[in-house]
Amino acid sequence: MQSYLSVSGMTETQKIIEKSRFIATSAHVCGEDEARDFINEISAKYKDATHNCFAYIADNLGNFLRFSDDGEPQGTAGMPMLEVLKSNRLFEVAVVVTRYFGGVKLGAGGLVRAYSGAVAENISAAQKVLYETCAESSYTVEYPAVDSVLRYFSETGANVLNADYKNEVTFTVAVKKRGEEQFNSNLINRLNGKIKIRKIREYFFPFKL
Repeated sequence: MQSYLSVSGMTETQKIIEKSRFIATSAHVCGEDEARDFINEISAKYKDATHNCFAYIADNLGNFLRFSDDGEPQGTAGMPMLEVLKSNRLFEVAVVVTRYFGGVKLGAGGLVRAYSGAVAENISAAQKVLYETCAESSYTVEYPAVDSVLRYFSETGANVLNADYKNEVTFTVAVKKRGEEQFNSNLINRLNGKIKIRKIREYFFPFKL
């Protein structure tokens, strides 16, 4: 499976355009059910809003995508929002732009700019992640080596998933599979071989950018 970009968690941003308030909320979703649940959640949160327009790409291949203008003139909200997601090459992502009408009409062009701009600002603020195949392994060391191991994990940006402090200390760590061999080799050299490494599994993992 190829790597792909997405967002992590949920991000909300706001802007005022010609007295209308635009609230953009984005989130990572895995599948259309999660996308619909997220849209329903935000629409319920802002149920008194004039519009809750949405767009999503719910899988990692770009096959499940939908959008809605939610009462705005056709083509002025949902599609421009979706185009922003596509132009940023994001997958497994959904966004809702909530509008509280301020009394000033924006026109078709103004609406397109408002909705696409709201999404662009939100995506810019969101934490991006790269889903890529990771190698999850356990690394077991004696207590005197713990500080050195932790420094190495920090320097290399390794994802420490768990730490088990018993007679020895065992860290469960996820690293990018394509760098696994070099990562392990450098760590073994740093500790003069005084470490036990056990491969656990491989799977897709969201690495922060």
